[in-house]
Amino acid sequence: MSKKRLLSVAAVGLMSMWALAAPDGVRAQEAPKVQIPQPGVPQIMTMEGRYVRAAYNNEGYAILGYKLANLSVGEEWMLLEVGVALRDGVPDYDLTRDALSLETPDGKTIPLPSVEEYRKANLRALLAREKVQRDSINYFPPNAHRACRVGFFTEVDERALAWDKVELSDQRGCLGRLFFPVPGGITYGQHWLNVKFAKSLVRVPFRVLTKEEDKLLEKNFGDIKKQVDAAFKKKS
Repeated sequence: MSKKRLLSVAAVGLMSMWALAAPDGVRAQEAPKVQIPQPGVPQIMTMEGRYVRAAYNNEGYAILGYKLANLSVGEEWMLLEVGVALRDGVPDYDLTRDALSLETPDGKTIPLPSVEEYRKANLRALLAREKVQRDSINYFPPNAHRACRVGFFTEVDERALAWDKVELSDQRGCLGRLFFPVPGGITYGQHWLNVKFAKSLVRVPFRVLTKEEDKLLEKNFGDIKKQVDAAFKKKS
């Protein structure tokens, strides 16, 4: 990943596929023009896949895959595949459970639950679905070349232990799953994954898409990605 100059807060955001319907009068062959959601913090964001979004600043990097979440409207638990890393030269940092939260379309912020809450929910069926309803999120800055695990959740009968922190360094790219309880069920619309680093906040936007929005994204992904990349391109 090339280093890019951070844009002003007013210019930041990530195309996360909301309000994608083409306006009246636009010819069918034209790609829809997308808006960029405003996270309220200085950061740069990218689309790495149809259901893969990344955001980063000068301190930290976060990426998520949400294909399963997009197929789980109405369900009361959301599974996100996530990756986190530090930027080159940033001091080591312990990412704790309370540094992660989910913001839903109604403006509510949901903290990461305890491992006890997770186990009580019995999410084995959700995990089984994730084996086939997922995308690769293995996109990290070049400095993050050593693999590590985001292990906040495990089942009682698993050999791996659940951890309350992830030890990040500027050489480690850490992958794992996050689970959030969603009272009333997952809804369509704009969501944010909040990741607190030592000195800054990174917010990864993703939109749970309606069937119409999803079809539009599938048809126009390449053109939409170009629009997002252009929004964050360093000005000469």
